[in-house]
Amino acid sequence: MKNIAFIINPISGGQTSARRKMPKLIDKELDRTQWLPNIVFTEYAGHATELARQFAVMGFEAVVAVGGDGTVNEVARGLRDTETALGVIPVGSGNGFARHLHIPMNTTRAIQMLNHSEPIRVDYGLANDKMFVTTCGVGFDAHIADRFAVAGKRGFSTYLQNIVKDVFTYDPETYHIVGEGIDLTHKAFLITFANANQWGNDAYIAPQASMQDGLMDICIMSSSALLGAPGLAVRLFTKSISSSLFMDTVKAKDIMLYRENESPFHIDGDPVKMDKDIHIQIVSDGLRVLVEKRF
Repeated sequence: MKNIAFIINPISGGQTSARRKMPKLIDKELDRTQWLPNIVFTEYAGHATELARQFAVMGFEAVVAVGGDGTVNEVARGLRDTETALGVIPVGSGNGFARHLHIPMNTTRAIQMLNHSEPIRVDYGLANDKMFVTTCGVGFDAHIADRFAVAGKRGFSTYLQNIVKDVFTYDPETYHIVGEGIDLTHKAFLITFANANQWGNDAYIAPQASMQDGLMDICIMSSSALLGAPGLAVRLFTKSISSSLFMDTVKAKDIMLYRENESPFHIDGDPVKMDKDIHIQIVSDGLRVLVEKRF
C-alpha cells in the first residue's frame, strides 16, 4: 500500500461542518487496498505547507489538499520540486486549479478518483519568489481579492457583490511589462498572469493556457473594458474572452512587471503584499499532481 495524507482546511469555503465530516467520507470511499491514509487538519495560515513538507520528507506517495485554491497553494508549496504528488478534493470558493485539471467538483467523486489516478508533471509560477499554481495579477481582480479576503461571508455570491459594488468606481493604473521579446506599456483594468486557464468558478480568463507548456498567458484587459462589460462577462464564461477587442494576450516564461504604486496584488485569489517591481516566472514540470487515469 502507498502512504497518502489528507490536509484539511476546516474553514475553506465557509463550510466548517462539511469539512469536519470529511474523515468519515474518506474512510468510506478511499480504496484501502491501495492507500494507507493519514488525515490532519490545519490550525493556522501556513500550516498546510509545513505539514506537506513533512509528509514529502517522510516519502509519502501523495498529499491531498482538501480546500480551495488557497489550500492547494499552501500544500503545493510544501511539495514543489519533490516526488510526492499533490491530490485535490476541491471544497473552496472557486477551485480554479481542480477545474483546470478536470478533477470532480463532487467531493465523493473526487475521493473516488484517487483510486484510479495517475501522477503528471505540471508547471507552477513564482511572483517575487511567492508560488502560484493558477493565476496571479494586478488591477481590478486583485482589488476584489483584497475586499473578498476581509468579507464576513465567503462564496461566489459575496465575490459577485464586491464586483458589482466597485466595478464602476475602480481607477485603472498604468503597467510596464518587460521580457524576452516583450516590452509593453498599458493602462489596464487588470492584468492576469495565468498558469491555469481560469480564476475559478469556470471564469476562463486565459482559455488557451496550459499547465504543461512552460509558459504563462499574460492577459491584459483594457482600461476601457467597461464599455464592453456585458459582452466580456459572457465571453469569460464561454472560453472566448481572448478574442475580445478589450483583451490582449501574450505568452512568456519570465517577465518583469513595473507599476506606479504598491497597489493590491493577488496570488491564486488571495491578496499579498508586493513591491512595485515584480519578477514573474514559470517553473516547468516542478509539481507532480494526481489526475484521472488515462486508459
